[in-house]
Amino acid sequence: MAEGVQSGLIQASQVARETAVQTAANALRYASFGDIRLEAKDLERLVQAVPAAIAAALGSKTYFFVPLAICENRSNDSTLVAPAYTPELSDRAICHRNVALPGTEGVFISTRLLGDRFALAFEFYINVGHAFVDAVGVPEAFEQLVWAQALADVRGETSQDAWESRNAALSPEARLGNIDGRPVVDEKAKTAYLEAAFADAVAIYLLSLAVDFDYSELREREYPLLAPQPLAERLKLAARLFPPNNSYEFAIRYRRRA
Repeated sequence: MAEGVQSGLIQASQVARETAVQTAANALRYASFGDIRLEAKDLERLVQAVPAAIAAALGSKTYFFVPLAICENRSNDSTLVAPAYTPELSDRAICHRNVALPGTEGVFISTRLLGDRFALAFEFYINVGHAFVDAVGVPEAFEQLVWAQALADVRGETSQDAWESRNAALSPEARLGNIDGRPVVDEKAKTAYLEAAFADAVAIYLLSLAVDFDYSELREREYPLLAPQPLAERLKLAARLFPPNNSYEFAIRYRRRA
């Protein structure tokens, strides 16, 4: 810890004790610390984009937006926060770190490591999506939709985890049916796939509420991105299950206006 003090780093637990936590209108708890380079109103807009129906399941979480979170081993005391950005500290930082705190789990998000508002929003919403799955599981309607898409062999997926678990869940024979006409399914991989796909869909849906972005911006080299129409079906279902809060609008545009 002496090295951390000398370098200006602060323990995450101390940041949590000394930083005022706010509660957004959707009941999500959050705080900011240090030079995060984001206006308070813009941060509030990102947090408040989480629909109340989702935020209600995240009562055990508090989100701390900090310049850089640094973790060099798994213990809580090893998580340090930089109050400002430096290139040297950014080399040691991680995108986010979960820390057990008295009465809550703190999620420390490195705002200055993520480059721009789009990347920061997506990192936050991916965290929200996975936390929501951990809290409530996957809705049956979403399971049915996504599994039907997988059996129909729709092109691509929404993350590396979803892509790999989907391929693991379905053997080549499954798409054709085995001798008995039933698909061959790895149930453990199927569960992992449905959870990953749902967390991804929640994150992309929230991103669409908070930021005007082009879907192609999510493209990765390691796997093909899910085709637009199947994605739209997932997002429309998410919007029906978890309607946007006031002042937010869900819309899908297949072509941008000139």
